[in-house]
Amino acid sequence: MDQPDYAALAAAAFAARDLAYAPYSQFRVGAAVLTASGTIFRGGNVENRALQASVCAERVALLSAFAAGERQIRAIAVVTPTPTVASPCGFCRQVLRELAPGCTVVLLSIDGKRRLTTPEDLLPGMG
Repeated sequence: MDQPDYAALAAAAFAARDLAYAPYSQFRVGAAVLTASGTIFRGGNVENRALQASVCAERVALLSAFAAGERQIRAIAVVTPTPTVASPCGFCRQVLRELAPGCTVVLLSIDGKRRLTTPEDLLPGMG
């Protein structure tokens, strides 16, 4: 299988930040999931006054892919409004580890710094 177009995936994640609903934190995160079929699903974080009801961008994008019947995830890009690369929260790590094992996780800062990792590296010990 050929290498995913990480630049296009990153661009989709940056564009997905515009989809975020973050009236409380103003911390707009964007994510884009690339499936084996070549489809890209985007998602922005969606906050709620009841914090536990909020959903991270990673899960919005990934669950959108699953809701469309996609089950093979090749890569996910996540961009945060931070000067350095930030890692997904524990909930997202768990969901990525279970629903997208072996995919490439592209973590991006707002100014384009990039780190490649995997769900297994983000949440080890689940073998």
